[in-house]
Amino acid sequence: MLIIGSSLLDSFHDLIYGMSTKIGLGREAPFYFNMSLSVGDNPDIVKENRIAFFSKLGLNPGKVAIQKQIHSDIVTVIDSPELNVGESDAMVTNQKGIALAVSTADCAPVMIYDIENKVIAAVHSGWQGTLKQITLKTLEVMRERFGSQPENMAAYIGPSISQKNYEVGPEFKNMFDAKYLLTKNGKLYLDVKKANFDMLIKSGIKESHIQVSNMCSYAEKDILHSYRRDGKKSGRAFAVIALKEE
Repeated sequence: MLIIGSSLLDSFHDLIYGMSTKIGLGREAPFYFNMSLSVGDNPDIVKENRIAFFSKLGLNPGKVAIQKQIHSDIVTVIDSPELNVGESDAMVTNQKGIALAVSTADCAPVMIYDIENKVIAAVHSGWQGTLKQITLKTLEVMRERFGSQPENMAAYIGPSISQKNYEVGPEFKNMFDAKYLLTKNGKLYLDVKKANFDMLIKSGIKESHIQVSNMCSYAEKDILHSYRRDGKKSGRAFAVIALKEE
């Protein structure tokens, strides 16, 4: 099983973090090591995949919060472990032992840690979530609910599609700042990672406390799931973060 880590988050010994890949349990095409129950994969296989992944990280599979992602700006505060959170695209908790799982196949997983107050967040940010500034709104929830301050935070933007592989339509010129758009050979490309990075910086998080993965889900065809590349036959990865139980 191949799990992607973060040198930044791994430096905090009270955290557990990991992102699944296509590689695990010898799964083969089309879905490979898939975490999603909504892409047409065998549900029993998916559940087996999830249990294996969570267990490999040392997490209790029965204490993982999984939301129904709808490309919104809804942020859910998790007070108790529930496998089905409901509709949202970001989760926040200060409960030890509860893992927050974000499903991705090109969208950016953004993991945030309040080092002082021991609060974590997991954000699913595709172009729609980025446009709605869900990362900023998650930070606002952390501040309002738990008193989290940016100077005490660390954040990781995980593997997701790179700008050079993320072609979008001309309507995006009216939706995003020009600095996030690249025009090449008459085509337009969007930088979701950069937009989310700038939200973290705008909130006041130190640049030295932010890590951005340079892995592109579209380009890493042997390792990462990509809906843009594989369409309806694409599996999904889980990016998971948790506060260790004492």
